[in-house]
Amino acid sequence: MPAPTLVPGAPCWIDLYSSNTEAATAFYGRLFGWSAQPPEEGFGGYFIFTKDGKAVAGCMGNDGQSGAPDAWTVHLLTDDVEATAQATSANGGQVHVPPMQVGENGSFAMLGDPGGAGIGAWQASAVTGFEVRNEVGTANWFELHTRDYDTSVAFYRDVFKWDPHVASDTPEFRYTTLGEGENQLAGIMDATAFLPDAAPAFWSVYFGVDDTDAALEQVNELGGTIEQPAMDTPYGRLAQAADPTGTLFKLVAGS
Repeated sequence: MPAPTLVPGAPCWIDLYSSNTEAATAFYGRLFGWSAQPPEEGFGGYFIFTKDGKAVAGCMGNDGQSGAPDAWTVHLLTDDVEATAQATSANGGQVHVPPMQVGENGSFAMLGDPGGAGIGAWQASAVTGFEVRNEVGTANWFELHTRDYDTSVAFYRDVFKWDPHVASDTPEFRYTTLGEGENQLAGIMDATAFLPDAAPAFWSVYFGVDDTDAALEQVNELGGTIEQPAMDTPYGRLAQAADPTGTLFKLVAGS
């Protein structure tokens, strides 16, 4: 498969903030066939996961000092991270980590959208992002669950220059995508019906598998947990699981 299409606003990278990077390396290595590369000096222990020699995700240790939970973070591509940070503040979001240079790789910022979901912004230089996705054992889809649906759609349109398309607008299912048809790159779901009032919005990462049910069995064997059992949907057989430290992620087969 050719390298992923990476356009401004598109998910270009994911990374795991984990309180047990050794357990995470073993878990995702067995589940998805990933290999952990040695951390580069000067990047605080941050390291890259590869699959068949191609970069698929990053990982950083969580020492607990920030108070942030273990989580997967989605990063969106921008051609001007400074402007993106300024637009975030101007459109009801928060700048958690101001724009900073990451060696020759590029520049990033950590932001919060109006619903409270954390989101990274990445301005590429030497490194653009994923070397492979939409395959088994790699990220296949990225989805924001939020109670602030209309505000969030406007935020990603105005801050990250999304080209939003309404996929569904019924009371039961409100959903907007970045791009349309075969060019869809991410989605925003109105989660008002099931997200608790006090719960912040969050991004979910869907990883492709050959067999969702078999993958869930392996999750259990590797010390993870099944959060939502497999179910058939028009978009594939979906499930939600957690790794050994409780970090949530989703599985999809047949999408």
